[in-house]
Amino acid sequence: MLAISYSQPGGPDVLQLGDRPTPEPGPGEVRVRLAFSGVNPTDWKSRSKAQPGLGGQVPNQDGSGTVEAVGEGVDPVLVGERVWIWEAAYQRPHGTAAELTVVPARQTVLLGPDPSFELGASLGIPFLTAHRCLTVAESLPDRIGPGTLTGRTVLVQGGAGAVGNAAVQLARWADATVIATVSGPDKAQLAAKAGADHVVDYRQQDVVGEVRKIAPHGVDAIVEVSAAANAAVDAQVVGMYGSVAMYADDGGAEVTIPVRAQMNANARWQFVLVYTEPRRAKELGVEDVNAAVLDGAVRVGEDAGLPLHVFPLAETAAAHQAVQDGAVGKVLIDVTA
Repeated sequence: MLAISYSQPGGPDVLQLGDRPTPEPGPGEVRVRLAFSGVNPTDWKSRSKAQPGLGGQVPNQDGSGTVEAVGEGVDPVLVGERVWIWEAAYQRPHGTAAELTVVPARQTVLLGPDPSFELGASLGIPFLTAHRCLTVAESLPDRIGPGTLTGRTVLVQGGAGAVGNAAVQLARWADATVIATVSGPDKAQLAAKAGADHVVDYRQQDVVGEVRKIAPHGVDAIVEVSAAANAAVDAQVVGMYGSVAMYADDGGAEVTIPVRAQMNANARWQFVLVYTEPRRAKELGVEDVNAAVLDGAVRVGEDAGLPLHVFPLAETAAAHQAVQDGAVGKVLIDVTA
């Protein structure tokens, strides 16, 4: 099979296209013929720093495709099913930048006949991260679905990013009032297309003042991409028993928090890394995200506020570079191209 792999950490140039042995599914595993591979920041960061195992590493965690074979203990009825994949390359050598991958069956989720493979490959890390960010507040339910966030207000810092877009879409599906912050008019349009009820340009407007107009008593959940830059704002707008869920360290690796004000609010400042979140939380996230997909509640593309940037498999290095350079939207690899 054709696959992208690397045998040492480094820049995008370490990614090489070549033939690799077709992987065979072991007990509890399935082999998937891939249609698209999704590229996320953790993919290029892992490629840059982590030593691959013997035999090299096929990168990328997210993907979509069709189940081609199953291992012992897996129902053969899955063969031929369209699926989306999460965490294919986490502590495993077979990522999704390849014609075929092998993953545990639990890491494939039925996509159904209608959703596109492009959507399927966009779900994994961004949507599961967003789900975790929206459910860690002790005052909020640990499930997301229609009506579960009715009467609640969510602030998405960075509403035009991939996780921000996912958070907006999931929160709106759950009937929350969604406020998104952005850095300019173009990104404001993307956040609005995703479904944000209110969009605040943090370069032109006073975020605290604007949020307090909408939520005088503070917001219930903050989905935070840059806690180092936004901690002072978050501390002023988080409501009683609310949470600030930090899923990235964009803009700095250390956070300063005003302790007394957060004590008064009984606020929770939660660090989020999708790979190591509690197993039960991950299972609920997968179930809820897929329910949103089957309900037609999540979309990708320009009209959904998430422009797609698609590269052929041979140009995976360029796809990684695009994500590293901060491409606005979702970067995908068309494995069949």
